Amino acid sequence: MNKNKLKIIPLGGVGEIGLNMTVFEHGEDVIVVDAGLMFPEEDMHGVDYVIADTGYLQERKENIRAVLLTHGHEDHIGALPYLLRDIHVPIYGTALTIGLVTSKLREHDLPEEPELVVIKPRDKVKLGCFTVEFIRVTHSIVDGVGLGIETPVGRVVHTGDFKLDPTPVDGELMDFHKFTEYGEKGTLVLLSDSTNAEKGGFTFSEKEVRRGLDGIFASAEGRIIVATFASNIHRIQQVVDAAVMVGRKVALSGRSMVNNAQIAMDLGYLKVPGNTWLKLNDIKHLDDHEVVLITTGSQGEPMSALSRMAVEEHKQIKIKPGDVVVLSSKVIPGNERAIGRVINHLFKRGAVVHYEKVSDIHVSGHASKEELKLMLNMVRPKFFIPVHGEYRHLVYHSILAGKSDVPEDNIFILQDGDSVEFSMDGTARRGDKVTAGRVFVDGKGVGDVGDVVLRDRRRLARDGMIIILLNIEKETGKVISGPDIVSRGFVYEDESRELLDAAKTEIEYALMDMDQEVKGDTLMVETKLRRVLKKFVYKKIERTPMILPIIMEM
Repeated sequence: MNKNKLKIIPLGGVGEIGLNMTVFEHGEDVIVVDAGLMFPEEDMHGVDYVIADTGYLQERKENIRAVLLTHGHEDHIGALPYLLRDIHVPIYGTALTIGLVTSKLREHDLPEEPELVVIKPRDKVKLGCFTVEFIRVTHSIVDGVGLGIETPVGRVVHTGDFKLDPTPVDGELMDFHKFTEYGEKGTLVLLSDSTNAEKGGFTFSEKEVRRGLDGIFASAEGRIIVATFASNIHRIQQVVDAAVMVGRKVALSGRSMVNNAQIAMDLGYLKVPGNTWLKLNDIKHLDDHEVVLITTGSQGEPMSALSRMAVEEHKQIKIKPGDVVVLSSKVIPGNERAIGRVINHLFKRGAVVHYEKVSDIHVSGHASKEELKLMLNMVRPKFFIPVHGEYRHLVYHSILAGKSDVPEDNIFILQDGDSVEFSMDGTARRGDKVTAGRVFVDGKGVGDVGDVVLRDRRRLARDGMIIILLNIEKETGKVISGPDIVSRGFVYEDESRELLDAAKTEIEYALMDMDQEVKGDTLMVETKLRRVLKKFVYKKIERTPMILPIIMEM
């Protein structure tokens, strides 16, 4: 690469929701914006999280000057513990963001103590050839920032996740002046949040949620249970304020909810009157009309507090008729079925449930079309790169950029691993594609679950498995015992005994037809039995279960 060029490379966060990570590289200097994860899709059986492939960064870890965090959502900070296992660099973020990161990193045994640097909006830091200014934005979490990056080639603005909220809950307005200032000075390239690029008009202010909550709280006679994201401190604050207004006490349920609220209170971002917040055990001494419970589980996560309440597996809270449950969050694509199951279980237990489709109890944290156009017109970039969205979101955002006088040739729709190179003469072109992709986290295993393993898991989930158990004499290949057949997820053995007995007979015939030389080779026996049984099962019932011969040599 030419040493005088600026290279911008998304390793995640384009063509998908989540996994946000963008690399800025000039000469020997590299900075990374965000290190997020993505929650698994339905067909990623057994996977806990998805993170970006950071092989490109591993090769340049001596050149990385810092990781810059725009805010504290998991899709922007969740992959940090995995990145910091191999790369030791300073992490910059606002107070709440660093507070959430600190709590997260305690759960991981990192080889070195990370260097965490707290910054404030309008602070500037010098990182190699880059000078980065942090610019306040409003979003669905406190303390979000965009970035103004001075490079040897020109100015870059990265919005982070944002919306133009004129009445934020904490009164901290977005720094319109700074974004306009970058437009007046001249901005080479803008990278901007595309999540709501399909949605027309303006996104409602977070304060609009309060109206919906006040109506529910005023009419509810039983306990009120509100499920929301543990990181949405503004939403938690509004629930607390609504509870105080009607004289109710507040308890929290869910480890992440309790941890995040405590961090926000310690930093002064969440204000709860001393006599309002009670421990979960204490609410059993109150009448139902005195209780508000704020909990995790708004996305139907199987082990979340709300999901356990819905199926009567929560140790302390049992749903009962008269309870009012509020799911105050947007349904993340892919979670519809899980959320629907939780809502159905809650209704079965007599609760009244308010959710996005039937009540005004959520607003988005992302800018809609008119706000995206305002950002483009404030910054007035020469080049534009839409980020943070699925491919269609990037396309819609690009159309908005075209309407805001950004030439079509100056708009780059990228995919993970694509690069754009910006030259000193003010030109830009697509560069070479770099190593990128997805790494699956399953328990403590990182990267040991690949496409082949996922394919096997999908097949097992779809078609089940048949196990053939067989003992043979090592020297002669003579069958000592078996074959026995065990199935899982294929057919119910008691009801399908005739089919399995016929399959066993087919295997016995196959063994009788094998000559002695073949029987002495376990691998060849396995291959033959697998082929015979696969053909038999498909002919009988047109299914293709996974077939696993287990042959013991005696």
